Amino acid sequence: MMNKIVLTMASLRLMSGSIEIIAAILMLRLATIEKALLVNSALALVGPLVLLTTTTIGLVGVADKLSYGKMLWIIAGVSCLFIGIIKK
Repeated sequence: MMNKIVLTMASLRLMSGSIEIIAAILMLRLATIEKALLVNSALALVGPLVLLTTTTIGLVGVADKLSYGKMLWIIAGVSCLFIGIIKK
């Protein structure tokens, strides 16, 4: 039987990929740079939210197997990712 946490994480990634494909099709159908930029801007929100959600779900799944020190390192790494995404 598949682990529920792995299944949830994979499902979120499949959903995120589907959103990306739908957005690309929408950009092609709208056929203007301005509208394509709007769609792309909306995607800029989806990516980090999916990253944060899947990481959180994964951490919850392994929380009982990790020491507090390792958890802090993981949280620090994810925080660095978000700082890098936010700062341009």
